[in-house]
Amino acid sequence: MKRFGASVRCQREKVGLSQEKLAELANVHRTYISGMERGLQNISLLTMIKLAKALSVELDKLLSDI
Repeated sequence: MKRFGASVRCQREKVGLSQEKLAELANVHRTYISGMERGLQNISLLTMIKLAKALSVELDKLLSDI
């Protein structure tokens, strides 16, 4: 969970999105993004897909560092 969260954070920062904007684009709560990036959220596959779409990357890109 920590490595996936770090991967999302890295990609989010690359595209210049705030946690709040990413949450809005992925239709999740901002605090969920914060917890997920810190490895505290057990994230579902559906949410992983939403995040990848919001970040305009393929899901395998987010999973490649795990």
